[in-house]
Amino acid sequence: MASFGHTFDASTVEPTTPFEVFPPGKYRVQLVASEMRPTKDGMGQYLLLELDVLEGQYAGRKFFDRLNLVNANPDAVLMAQRSLSALCRAAGKMQVSNSEQLHLIPIQIDVKVRPPKGQYGESNSIRYLSGSDTQPMPPAAPVPAAPAGHARAASPAAQSTLPWKRQG
Repeated sequence: MASFGHTFDASTVEPTTPFEVFPPGKYRVQLVASEMRPTKDGMGQYLLLELDVLEGQYAGRKFFDRLNLVNANPDAVLMAQRSLSALCRAAGKMQVSNSEQLHLIPIQIDVKVRPPKGQYGESNSIRYLSGSDTQPMPPAAPVPAAPAGHARAASPAAQSTLPWKRQG
């Protein structure tokens, strides 16, 4: 048993919502946090990227991406390096020594939906778009990151059905 030291009133706090994949499309985002983390087996490392959506109906929501930069599988490393290269190009930074140099720069990504696999449901895949892959976008001022622990709650209607699967 764990005592809270007070009475917790669940009616005063929005509950967590289930994970929803984003519909396919292009999104304007900015990198707001990044860090190297060990892989599950402890034999490698991946770069965890946190991206905030800047515009549209999903503004304020987040994407997460993992780049396996240190891995025994050379194909995984090459894929991660290619994604990092695309991210750098999208941000206009051809040489970086740490991931913070890519923070708070508005970029465009192309999002696809991967079908369910094994025990996991649908998920998003992200492709960073550089100048030749993007359509011109008006400049936008960087949006400050939301304080930790603050998430935008979806309306009950949005929670019940994925937006691109709703009947008109």
